[in-house]
Amino acid sequence: MAVYFVWHSIPADEPVLWEAFLDFIPKANKARAQDLSRGGVNAFCGRDGLPQPHHENRRLARRRALFFSLVALTALAALAALALVLGQQGLSAIDLAMLAVFAVTLPWTVIGFWNAVFGLIIALGRREPLDAVAPLAGRDAHERRLIGHTAIVVPAYDEDPQMVLGHIEATIDDLEDAGGLDNFEIFLLSDTQDSFRAAEEMRAVQGFCNRIGFADRFHYRRRSDNAGHKTGNLWEWLERRGADFDYMIVLDADSLMSGGAIRRLVRVMDCNPNLGICQTLIAGLPSRVAFTRMFQFGMRHGMRAYALGAAWWQGPAGPYWGHNAIIRIDAFMRHCRLPTLPGRGPLSGLVLSHDQLEAAQMVRGGYDVRVLPDEYGSYEINPPCLPEFVRRSLRWCQGNLQYLKLVTKPGWPPMARLQLALAILMYLSGPAWLLFMGLGFMQGALGVSGGAIADNPWGAAPSGLGLWLLAGMIVMVFAPKLAGLIDALADSRRRRSYGGGFRLLRNGIAEFVHGMLLAPIMAIAEALFILGLARGKGLTWKVQRRHGFAVTWRESIARFWPQTAIAALALTGFWLHAPQMLPWIIPVAIGPLSAILFCRFGTNPALGRVMARRRFAAIPEDITAPPVVARAMRIATVADRSARIRAAAPALTPLPQPAGE
Repeated sequence: MAVYFVWHSIPADEPVLWEAFLDFIPKANKARAQDLSRGGVNAFCGRDGLPQPHHENRRLARRRALFFSLVALTALAALAALALVLGQQGLSAIDLAMLAVFAVTLPWTVIGFWNAVFGLIIALGRREPLDAVAPLAGRDAHERRLIGHTAIVVPAYDEDPQMVLGHIEATIDDLEDAGGLDNFEIFLLSDTQDSFRAAEEMRAVQGFCNRIGFADRFHYRRRSDNAGHKTGNLWEWLERRGADFDYMIVLDADSLMSGGAIRRLVRVMDCNPNLGICQTLIAGLPSRVAFTRMFQFGMRHGMRAYALGAAWWQGPAGPYWGHNAIIRIDAFMRHCRLPTLPGRGPLSGLVLSHDQLEAAQMVRGGYDVRVLPDEYGSYEINPPCLPEFVRRSLRWCQGNLQYLKLVTKPGWPPMARLQLALAILMYLSGPAWLLFMGLGFMQGALGVSGGAIADNPWGAAPSGLGLWLLAGMIVMVFAPKLAGLIDALADSRRRRSYGGGFRLLRNGIAEFVHGMLLAPIMAIAEALFILGLARGKGLTWKVQRRHGFAVTWRESIARFWPQTAIAALALTGFWLHAPQMLPWIIPVAIGPLSAILFCRFGTNPALGRVMARRRFAAIPEDITAPPVVARAMRIATVADRSARIRAAAPALTPLPQPAGE
C-alpha cells in the first residue's frame, strides 16, 4: 500500500527524502522558519495571501515520500523479525497464516506510530505547529469581516430536547458575544419519530423561542419519517435551503462550539476558495462517569500529537469526522451525494459511515479537506458507558467495512483511496491480533502446524529477537498515548491546564492501564461483530444514550459474557498446554476476563463522584471551564431543575404530524 501511494503521488523529478528531512529542521531553512514564527502562512502564500498549491504540493510530495518510506521499512522489518522467529525449523502453514494476519495489523499500527512521532516532533519543535501542517490564509485574521452566509445545522433523532437546545443556546450566545450573528442562521432538523417525544420536543422548542434573543434566526422542522437517517435529513434540508447559503456548520445533537471557533472556520473558508471541508479537533465535555472520564482523558492528551503528525503528510486530503465541521455547500452538493451500495446484507444499501466517504468524494471533486489539529472550542459528549461505547464503535465498524465495495473502484485519487483503506483497516486490526494469538496457541500449545511449507533460509535468529519484537509492537501500539503525554508534560501551559505535572503523569499512567483493559474487550467485540456481518447480521440505527447512568449487573452480563468466556477459555488452554506462556497472555486476557466488572463499576455513581471531586482523570475543561462550556453547564442545571418540576405535569399529547420549519 505504501509503495502504491508513493509511486502515484510524487513527481518523478522531486528530490524527496533529503529535503523532507530538512523540512523537519527549522534551522535548515532559517528564513522560512522565521517567516512561519512571525505569524502565519506567508511561506506558503502568494501576494494575494492565498496558499500557492504548487508550493505546498511539492512539499507534501517530499513529506509523503519520507513518511511512507519509514512506514514501509518499519513494516518490512517487523515482518522479517517475525519470520525469523517463526521459521527456525522452517515455515509451516500456520506460520504463513500468522505472517499474513500479522501483516494485516501493521498498516494501522505503523502509520499510527509514525503519526505520533512526527506529531510530537512538530509539537515540541515549532512555536506555532499549525503553520507547519495547516497553511491556510485567514486562520489568525481575527478582525477580518466574515463574508460567507453560514447555516448552523443540527440534525437530531429522538434526542433529549433540553440537551440539544441547551447546547444550541450556549453556542449561539457565545457566537453573538464573539462578534454578532450577521450572516448566520440556525436550523434544528428533527427526525424524531416517537410521538410522545415529539410533543416534548415541540413544547421545548416553543419555550426556547420565547426566551432566546435570536429567535428570528432560529428555524425548526420535523420530518414525518427519517428516510436516509442523518444524511437523508441533511440532504432534505440542502435541497430546500442549501442554495441560500455558502457554508454549513454541521453539529451533532450533543455538539458544542465556541463562537471564536465558528468564526475562525468561516474566515478560513472565506479566504481559501478551494477548501471544501474544514474542522478542528473535538474534545469531550466534562463528565462525572468514571468510564467516560478515563476514556476522554486519554483521547484528549493524545489526539493533538497524533493529529499533527497525520496532517503533516495528509495536507489537503485529510479526514472528516462528520460533525463540528464547516462545509462548502455548492461543492458538497455537486460531489458528495452518497451512493446506495448494491447487493444484500448489512454491507449493502445506505452507507452508515458517511463522513470519510464524503471527504474522499470532496477530494475527488478537486477540493481540499483539512483538519486544524488544535484544541480550540469544539466539543461533544462521549458515550456514558461501555455498552454505548461498544455500540457506537460497532456501528462505525459496519459503516467502514462498507467501504470494501468502494475502495477498489476507479477514479479515486491516491490519498482518497488511502483514507478509505485506512478506515477499513482500523476495524480489521484488532480482530487480526486476536486471530494471530489464536494461531499461535494452536501451534505452540496444541502442536497444530499444518506441515512444513518452506525451509529456513535465514539461519538461527538472534537471541531475544522475539522479546524485542514484542516490545517494539507494544511501543508502536501505545505510541499515540505516550506522545500525547510527553507533549502535555513538556508544555507548561498545557501541563497547568491538566492540574499540574504530577496529576497529569498519575492520570496518564492510570489511563494507560485503562486502555490496556479496554483494547482487548473491544477487539473481541469487533471480531464477533465481523463474524456476524459475514452471516448477514448487522446493526440498525438506534437512538444514542448520551447521559450518565448506572449499568445494571443484568445488562453487564448480557453484553460482556462472551469476552469473559473467551478469556477464561484462553487462560485455561494455556495453563493446560503451555503454562510457560501465561505471563505473556495474562496482561491481554485480564481485560476481557473482567469485562463484566469493568462495565458495571465504570458507571458506578459513587466512583464517578469521587473521581470528579478529586479531579482524577480531569481534562482542562474540568479544571477551568471555557465560557461556552460554563454556559452550557449552567443551562443544563436549569434544565434539570425544570425537568423535576415538569415530572408532576399532565401527560403530553402525542403529535400526529411533524411541525413545519
